[in-house]
Amino acid sequence: MKPLHVLAGPCAVENLEVTSTVASEVKRVCDKLGLRFHIKASYRKANRTRLDSFHGIGDQEALEVLAQIKQDLGVGIVTDIHLPEEADQAAEVADVLQIPAFLCRQTDLLLAAAQTGRIVNIKKGQFMSPDSMKYAADKIRESGNDQVWLTERGTMHGYGDLVVDMRGLVEMRRFAPVFMDLTHSLQQPNQASGVTGGRPELISAMARAAVAAGVDGVFIETHPDPSQALSDGANMLPLNELESLLTMLKSLHEWRQQNA
Repeated sequence: MKPLHVLAGPCAVENLEVTSTVASEVKRVCDKLGLRFHIKASYRKANRTRLDSFHGIGDQEALEVLAQIKQDLGVGIVTDIHLPEEADQAAEVADVLQIPAFLCRQTDLLLAAAQTGRIVNIKKGQFMSPDSMKYAADKIRESGNDQVWLTERGTMHGYGDLVVDMRGLVEMRRFAPVFMDLTHSLQQPNQASGVTGGRPELISAMARAAVAAGVDGVFIETHPDPSQALSDGANMLPLNELESLLTMLKSLHEWRQQNA
């Protein structure tokens, strides 16, 4: 039986203390439950709505934080890249290079990520159909790298909301392993304040639906106090709720495999 795979951590590297606290708890819970996992944290946030939004603590400092956590905890790391020239530097630390949804069609970026030999996790653009993600996955494979994942994070629904079509999870699994982003898919972008909102109270419902649909793993941004998070706090899972959520999802994932 194949265990559920978890990509989880804070949205961004805020400092060593917060990132390490979250990573340690993710590792504890996943080890306890026997789940495969990687720690996720962005070393830079490039796609901000407002200029005064948090962009990061500095690329080198943030990558050093991730490297320290990798060394201390012996965990795999997922982080985003936004430009082709970032790929090699990020790959020195990261085991998985993540392509943000807005950039999933950027050929030069996909090829640069593929050529590092790392796993490439491509988030489905909010403007993309599930079947069109085949071509993004093909770009990685045609570059000589068979390690590609796809992540669903919702489709734009009007100007300020997202909707998830569960049929797409099944469709995309024809092309690659599929993860469900349980937190970004519940965002409410383009709010009048210039700060993205969210519906974190729906994380559990979204998670149950996605795992029942047969995803290979889940993506979760989590924080000890989402109200104080420097990025995307409005749709994050409180860290103290992680164990109960993953315990439930493990059981559902195992039941589904046994009854598929």
